[in-house]
Amino acid sequence: MTTATLSPAAPTKGARLALLIGGIAAVGFGIAVLAWPTKAAVALTGVIASYAIISGIVYAALGVFSKELGAGGRIGHILLGILYVIAGVYAFSSLQQSAAFLALFLTIMVGVMWIVEGFTALFSLGQSGSSGLTIVFAILSVIAGFTLLSSPLWGAVFLWWFLGVALIVLGGLNAVRAITRKKA
Repeated sequence: MTTATLSPAAPTKGARLALLIGGIAAVGFGIAVLAWPTKAAVALTGVIASYAIISGIVYAALGVFSKELGAGGRIGHILLGILYVIAGVYAFSSLQQSAAFLALFLTIMVGVMWIVEGFTALFSLGQSGSSGLTIVFAILSVIAGFTLLSSPLWGAVFLWWFLGVALIVLGGLNAVRAITRKKA
C-alpha cells in the first residue's frame, strides 16, 4: 500500500466532493421543480414507473428461480412482480395523469399522517417532557393535516413548491459546507 492510500485527507476530500455534488444536484432538481413543475413531476413519475417495472421483474424472477421459497412465497413473489410491472407500464402509458394521481395520493397520505401524528402526540402527552410544546405541535399537526385534506390539489401544489425550495436551500447549504469545510 502506498502512503497516498492511507492518507487521512482522502476521506475528507471524498466527503467534501460528495457534499458538493449532492448539493449541486439538489439545487438543480429544486430549480427544475420550481421552473418546470409539471415536467419535473412527470419525470419523477417516469423514474418511479421505471423502478416499478424493474422491481416487478426482480420479484417475478425471485418467484420463479428461488429455491428457498415455498409454493406460497413463490406465487406471492410472481403475483407481486406482475402487479409492479402492470403498475409501471400503466404509469408510462399515461405519465401526466399518473403524476397527477401520485401528487394527490401523496398529499392525502401526508394529510392523514399529520392528523394521526397530532393525535398520537396528544395521547402520549403524559410521557412528554414539555407538555406545552407537545400540545402546540399536536394542534399544528392536526390543523396542517386537515388543511391538506380540505384541498388536496392546492396541498399538492404547496408540497411540490415546498420540495423545490427545500432542495434549493438545503442543496445550497451542502455545497457551501463542502466548499468551506476545513481540510484535514
